[in-house]
Amino acid sequence: MAAKSIKIRKMDINDLDPVLHIQEIITKTKISPKKIVYWREHVLKDSSLNLVAVDGDQVVGFIISEITTNSFGLDQSGWIKIIGVHPKYMGTGIGQSLFTQLFQQFKKKKINEIYTAARWDSVDLLSFFKSVGFNRSNFINLYKKLNVKE
Repeated sequence: MAAKSIKIRKMDINDLDPVLHIQEIITKTKISPKKIVYWREHVLKDSSLNLVAVDGDQVVGFIISEITTNSFGLDQSGWIKIIGVHPKYMGTGIGQSLFTQLFQQFKKKKINEIYTAARWDSVDLLSFFKSVGFNRSNFINLYKKLNVKE
C-alpha cells in the first residue's frame, strides 16, 4: 500500500466504528461496551485532538490525543492516548504522517510539550516513538492495582 494515496483528516464521530475495528485487530481483543462509551466521549470532548488516515473512504489509521491544562504541574501539554494503523498498512509511513499532522495541530494551538506512555517491553512501539522524536520524559509512571470486583 502506498502512503501517497492516504489523506490525514480530523476524526469525527462517524469514524469511531472503523477506528475501534482497527484497535480490535491490533490487540486481538473485543472492545468492551464500557470502553466504547469512553472512546465515544473522548472523541466528542473539546480538548481532544484526533486524526484519521483514510485511503479513499476507508479509515486505515488513527491517533487519539488531547490537550490538558494544569495537569502534572504543566501549564498546557499534549497527551497521546493511542495510535493505531491497520496491519495491512503498517510500514507505509501512515504513523509518521499522523504524527506530522498532529504536531502541526499542536503547534497551531501553542502546545510545545507532548507526552505519551508505552509499555517498557513494547520494543516496536518504543522504537516508533523514538523515530518521531520522542525521548524519555522527566515523569515516572506509577502503578497501583486495586482488588476490585466488577
